[in-house]
Amino acid sequence: MKPIIKIENLSKQYRLGVSQAVYTSLRESLTRTFRAPLKLLRHNAASLDNDTIWALKDVNLEVMPGETVGIIGRNGAGKSTLLKILSRITEPTTGQVALYGRVGSLLEVGTGFHPELTGRENIYLNGAILGMKKAEVKRKFDEIIAFAEAQKFIDMPVKHYSSGMYMRLAFSVAAHLEPEILLVDEVLAVGDAAFQKKCLGKMDDTTKSWRTVFFVSHQMNQIRRLCKRCIWLDAGRIKKMGSTSEVISAYETALTSVAIETSRESDDSRVAARFVKWEIIEPRHEQPNILATMGPVTLRFILKVNKPITNGNHSACLINIDNQLIWAAGVSNLKIDPGIREFVYTLASLPLRPGVYYWQVNLYEEYRLVDFWTCVPEMIVGTEPISHFPDTGQGILNLPCEFRVR
Repeated sequence: MKPIIKIENLSKQYRLGVSQAVYTSLRESLTRTFRAPLKLLRHNAASLDNDTIWALKDVNLEVMPGETVGIIGRNGAGKSTLLKILSRITEPTTGQVALYGRVGSLLEVGTGFHPELTGRENIYLNGAILGMKKAEVKRKFDEIIAFAEAQKFIDMPVKHYSSGMYMRLAFSVAAHLEPEILLVDEVLAVGDAAFQKKCLGKMDDTTKSWRTVFFVSHQMNQIRRLCKRCIWLDAGRIKKMGSTSEVISAYETALTSVAIETSRESDDSRVAARFVKWEIIEPRHEQPNILATMGPVTLRFILKVNKPITNGNHSACLINIDNQLIWAAGVSNLKIDPGIREFVYTLASLPLRPGVYYWQVNLYEEYRLVDFWTCVPEMIVGTEPISHFPDTGQGILNLPCEFRVR
């Protein structure tokens, strides 16, 4: 099978200090040139001296038909630049990209829609851009506006839409017009919780329909849910590429070490105590935030204590990505001397369904909060689903059971 996307030695350079091009009329351009010719020449000469940065550098990648690939990385890593090059919005500085299929993209609010056209006209325009016949778009039209809940506004120019309405329609168009390659950049971060859940369901359907999806997100749980393969971009280069669980674990471990060295360690002498790390001691995994068995579990939360705690109250709780409380425990009347202290919990079992979970720990000095921490990285439960189908809508616990007909 041949790849549907092939990227070879792709690099993109930007010049610092040069503003993005603003689209103006020919008359405006000529008027500005004649009014201030010397100023324009000075500006162009000065721009040559500006520094440059490489948003992407020597990226090589092949994507097979039907793959769903997640792209992660910190802000400025080159994620959006990569998708803009794949969308033909911007040209690479060096290298080449080969795309073997129709490309649909949803990169940001405003991309792909003409503000003066109505929602109806933009739907047909996007279909034409994808090379679809009018009959094909018409067949999908009702589904598109129903998903976007835009029936009342479909004949209104989209420049009058709210940002939420704009995004709902834009996502619906991109998801329903069925391009062979779909590029999505952080779109699921826009809109209310109900719309995000609706989008995730549609993305699930898209990934199962043999379409190729590039998905950029800062939400690791969304990447885990939708993508089997993941790419970690760092400073424009591919830092790591492979299975989603391995790449995200490496990325979160790196973020955790940075967070400990900076935000949670900085100026910590001013506070009485601070949680700085957590890990699963038993059963031990290569990544200490991954739980792969349902037997006994021992966890350790490391607390850096700067001042004596004479009457401390501490609690720990476990919540899932829907913010449901799974488990909690608390201890009172703690006396803790300065130094590095370990809070260790042992549970007989933690029979959770596979997914993403968060530990939260806190410490009070009597009634005054000393520290509260939503632990990073997240806890990843990788146990095999048993006794029922591996569907996320079937509860929290992953308990064995016996069944018989009599």
